[in-house]
Amino acid sequence: MSDILIAGEATLRELVPLDRAAIDQVEAAFVSLATEAVAMPPVLRLDVPAHRGEVDVKTAYLPRFDSFAIKVSPGFFDNPALGLPSLNGLMLVLSAKTGLTQAVLLDNGYLTAVRTAAAGAVAARWLSRPDAKRAAVIGAGEQARLQLQALTLVRDIEAVTVWARKQASAERLAADVRETLGLPCEVASDVGAALRCADIALTTTPSCEPLVGPGDLHPGLHITAMGSDAEHKNEIAPAALAQARYICDRLSQTRVLGELRHAIESGVCERDAVFPELGAIVAGRAAGRTSADDVTICDLTGTGAQDTAIAALALERVRAAGAGTAFRNV
Repeated sequence: MSDILIAGEATLRELVPLDRAAIDQVEAAFVSLATEAVAMPPVLRLDVPAHRGEVDVKTAYLPRFDSFAIKVSPGFFDNPALGLPSLNGLMLVLSAKTGLTQAVLLDNGYLTAVRTAAAGAVAARWLSRPDAKRAAVIGAGEQARLQLQALTLVRDIEAVTVWARKQASAERLAADVRETLGLPCEVASDVGAALRCADIALTTTPSCEPLVGPGDLHPGLHITAMGSDAEHKNEIAPAALAQARYICDRLSQTRVLGELRHAIESGVCERDAVFPELGAIVAGRAAGRTSADDVTICDLTGTGAQDTAIAALALERVRAAGAGTAFRNV
């Protein structure tokens, strides 16, 4: 039996940065979903309500890769009060030919953060106006930072507006954007003010109540909504979703986990309504933005295909660098 590679977060941060290669890798996963015989079971979810905890398990087999990942992703949202991060996790990488374990990537959720931000960049690259210059960020956590960083790799952003429930958090993010990205960044008083002049909006919160309403939409706006990855989460009001051109990462998944779920439950959308998936747009099999005035909303719930794609890239980089620790399982 071959050795199993074990790589920790520090190694993976060094070898798998959020860059155009990561974005292209995740884009390839979207194309696979639209064009290949991908095997991707529904998300396995465990809730631990006593500690505001949730654990998602995602996986997918993509024919274009020689391996596949099984990702375990816990989120315990009371952890900051204990001095601990909210998110952690790991990825197991197995051979798609033999099923043998090839690697254990102890990334503490880092690879998930990278692939999620990369997916947002893919959405912006294919759905926002090419001349988009102003971004609005709703939320001020890790994904807010990473989504904006990824966005600047695919669009020439010139100014940013931030809104978060906690003013201090929004101020910290704004200062960080000014320092690390060199972009002017102001804090908005409310969501509507943040979106008013935006070309692209990134919603990155775990909100259980809609934050963006129909009155916040304007011609040409693109929204990447990535916070609603569980049944109870909801960032976009159903009435707003109904007024936009809706695109998703996986239709079968957004019907039960994403913003679409709430539109269906409210009666705004039929349960069997068909919408384009992002991968079909990238592959040229469906239309995305049809005019400069379209309002587009991309509902990203996160897929096992993305996890397998980023894990394959990570394993390739770890092997090429001769990094990680080899564990002989005998």
